[in-house]
Amino acid sequence: MPLTQVILSVLIFIVMFLGIGFLLNMLLRMTWLMAVVYPIIVILIIDEVRFFEYLTKPKSSFQLLGEKFLSLQPTDIIVLSSGMVGAIIAGIISKLLRKQGYQMF
Repeated sequence: MPLTQVILSVLIFIVMFLGIGFLLNMLLRMTWLMAVVYPIIVILIIDEVRFFEYLTKPKSSFQLLGEKFLSLQPTDIIVLSSGMVGAIIAGIISKLLRKQGYQMF
């Protein structure tokens, strides 16, 4: 993957999940919700196993998930990690704004 594409992907993931996390924080008043939900989103992005199979065939499903995680390229790890950074930044911003007296909805 070209370097410019990696940089743009990192920026897009940070901004996208910062925005989604910030909106969820305003609407639901749960500061760290997006940081908790983000790993589930990453699993849905990476894995090809349907979510229901984690309940019916957990051993094989989690084994496939582990194999998928180990087969990720460094650029994929960087891009997916940047989404988590965006979700954490959204939580920090919401916490700071509430501390300063701003009431969001």
